[in-house]
Amino acid sequence: MNEQEINVRVTETEQIIKVTVYSKRQDRIEVVLGEGVHSVKCELLPTTNGCAYVGSAMGREIVYERSREEVAADVELENHDYRDSRRR
Repeated sequence: MNEQEINVRVTETEQIIKVTVYSKRQDRIEVVLGEGVHSVKCELLPTTNGCAYVGSAMGREIVYERSREEVAADVELENHDYRDSRRR
């Protein structure tokens, strides 16, 4: 299975951490922080102006700094149906 990882910023410490994407849609991104028994699932929702996705994990705010349009393009690219391109 191909796991996608993204970088998010912890606003309190300005630290950049790498998290695993659980599911990704234009209106919501679910990520998993950590591994194994100590992992935490977090839901990132778009901000009101649509410039970033914000969520809270264990009392800390995390930010994924990509716009809704960029995420929608990523999702469309990932879900592209390649069957039509193979037809002759």
